[in-house]
Amino acid sequence: MSDTLSLVLAQINPTVGAIAGNVARIRSARAEAAAGGADLLVTGELSVTGYPPEDLVRRPSFLRAVRAAVEELAAEAGPALLLGAPWEADGRCRNASLLLDGGRVAEVRYKRHLPNYGVFDEVRVFTPGPFPEPMPFRGIRLGVMVCEDMWFPDVSQGLRDAGAELLIVLNGSPYDLDKPEQRRSHAGARVAETGLPLVYVNLVGGQDELVFDGGSFVLGADRSPRVLVPSWVETLTPTLWSREGEGWRCAPGPVAPASGECESIYRAMVVGLRDYVGKNGFPGVLIGLSGGIDSALSAAVAVDALGADRVHCVMMPSPYTSRESLEDAAQVAERLGVRLDAISIEPAMGAFASMLEGAFAGTAPDATEENIQARARGITLMALSNKFGAMVLSTGNKSEMSVGYSTLYGDMCGGFSVLKDVYKTTVFEVSRWRNTHRPEDGLGPDGPVMPERVISKPPTAELRHDQTDQDTLPPYAELDAILSLFIEGEEGVHEAIAKGFDEATVRRVWRMLNLAEYKRRQAPPGVKITRRAFGRERRYPITNAFTSLR
Repeated sequence: MSDTLSLVLAQINPTVGAIAGNVARIRSARAEAAAGGADLLVTGELSVTGYPPEDLVRRPSFLRAVRAAVEELAAEAGPALLLGAPWEADGRCRNASLLLDGGRVAEVRYKRHLPNYGVFDEVRVFTPGPFPEPMPFRGIRLGVMVCEDMWFPDVSQGLRDAGAELLIVLNGSPYDLDKPEQRRSHAGARVAETGLPLVYVNLVGGQDELVFDGGSFVLGADRSPRVLVPSWVETLTPTLWSREGEGWRCAPGPVAPASGECESIYRAMVVGLRDYVGKNGFPGVLIGLSGGIDSALSAAVAVDALGADRVHCVMMPSPYTSRESLEDAAQVAERLGVRLDAISIEPAMGAFASMLEGAFAGTAPDATEENIQARARGITLMALSNKFGAMVLSTGNKSEMSVGYSTLYGDMCGGFSVLKDVYKTTVFEVSRWRNTHRPEDGLGPDGPVMPERVISKPPTAELRHDQTDQDTLPPYAELDAILSLFIEGEEGVHEAIAKGFDEATVRRVWRMLNLAEYKRRQAPPGVKITRRAFGRERRYPITNAFTSLR
């Protein structure tokens, strides 16, 4: 019976479907762990395939490729591996944790609790496993759980009752603002209930709308943090364990400082964009740089994610574009070191006016002509994307997307959006944060990247003379507070009014939110930041006759 254990937390960034590439990542981590004398390397949930694999696991050829890759990895020399993979047995596919030791797949355990809420629909593609038994490993009984199993007390208590000495949790837990605290709360509860120390290993990186922040950790049997791994980066973290009496104790290790809210949001956007562009093979991004705060922040995120040489900005002025906007866009481009071209949309406006003159005869100009301008810009960006291959980065924020203050096939054009789940008031806060902080892994410059005027001036779409957003919308502080009640809080009109908001404003925002559902269905994917992101998570019918204002 061993009295010591060298266990390495492998916080890695897999790509969904890239089985060979993911196994190569695990193999490299194993080699590094071997050099440090490790006994066991632990990765996150479904690290062999990436998370979530969705309907890929319905393909027999995919599952055969997973099994072949795992068995090949098991046959190789090195420390033991505890990793996650979809695993088919008896004609059923399960979300599994696999112990690779002694040249073979030594132990297999299955996820018991399959999440079926929010962004998760594992019930659709996986079969739940039985309550797991401890895994014997070189004289230690490991209580291995997979992600959601930690959120309920029954699995960990069953493992303890069956003789587990150490809890290990393989995770594919995507980021949102509340998630780090929720994880620590559930982990602490499981430790308190069982009296066992706990190892939590999460994935890191971007997958479509989801970003995984890592944040792996170790809690002692007294719930004290023994190790806290930095968020947002791939890293291997060795931990040293010793048997003390009948229990196991982790020696104190590195404890990374917690990130503030603005830093977490910004780094989530950087990681999400970097991996969406990189994993999908785009050479770079195209951004319509208007001189406003949304496009400026989007450009800063793009430069920190990809480098200035992979970001191409385009200013598309109209007769309504102010001199200040031209100057501000130029300053943002200069500070970020990106290429900025100017392409006037005035010829397109004239062409559409001439083309539609007969059809529009007898009508007054209205939002139709404003939307033509936005669509002329969208066509311009998409043409450049088609010609040169860069992906158009949409710059709309969550406030605009919520109430439909956006133009289909215009400013909503794009392949991805970093601000899709970020309210306008948060855009201001994060912009100020970036002007005083450069993220640790950022590729952009130090110092302020946005002129103060970009942040402080009244937001405007500049689709007509002297226009501001507040001509159409309530003040953003009020709008965002009401939207948060409706979207994140799932509250209704009467609850919002009871909290002191103006009744007419509340009813107006409610109506705009519901009417804009058809637009949101056609919006590009974007980084999930809040607990109720549009797209995978908040799914309302477009045709919706439910009229209750509660």
